[in-house]
Amino acid sequence: MASIERTLSILKPDATAKPGVAGEILARFERAGLEIIAMKKIRLSEELARGFYAVHKERPFYADLVKFMTSGPVVVSVLQGPGAIAAHRELLGPTNSSEAPAGSVRGDFGTDIERNAAHGSDAPETARVEIAYFFDAAEILAPVEALT
Repeated sequence: MASIERTLSILKPDATAKPGVAGEILARFERAGLEIIAMKKIRLSEELARGFYAVHKERPFYADLVKFMTSGPVVVSVLQGPGAIAAHRELLGPTNSSEAPAGSVRGDFGTDIERNAAHGSDAPETARVEIAYFFDAAEILAPVEALT
């Protein structure tokens, strides 16, 4: 059995702008066995977005990504469950929505590689850093002891 993990999920401005889409995506996560242990709807400042995506600072798409991510509200959440990182990424589908299959979050709600509806952590260390970027320990409702 997969170990219990946590991952960060961000529903991007393209997903939150469409009525009912954020709720449907979150419901898909829960139906797949991922527990939402922290969640908030926020509007990223330019500073917050630049910091979060700093790993892409030298990439040609960085400025457009920051502009997009600050264009509307996002829903950030911490998901927990067995193999949560891989399970979440499987639900999301490939980064490029045009390559994502129907039934995946990006295939159903994304439109391209940038406007792809959602972000998910790609590894345990990345998840720890990303979760701490948006959430204080007191905002996360499941005890750390639950992690194996």
